[in-house]
Amino acid sequence: MIVDARGHRCPTPSLKLQKAMRDAGPGARLTLLATDPMARIDVPHLMAGLGGEVVSIAEADGVLTIVVATPAAPTG
Repeated sequence: MIVDARGHRCPTPSLKLQKAMRDAGPGARLTLLATDPMARIDVPHLMAGLGGEVVSIAEADGVLTIVVATPAAPTG
């Protein structure tokens, strides 16, 4: 799933990603596209708080591409 937050400033990219994570369900991978450089800092903090994982962060032509994995479904 791609979450396009290009052109939005903090905290909108993180809020859009958090909403998409709820819709995606456990163990999903999402790709955030953001032009706000703060997303490089905000998204890892968000993922740490939610129990998710930042898979990769890349930047090209002023666009951050951040791939995250939602927390897995609880077992037991």
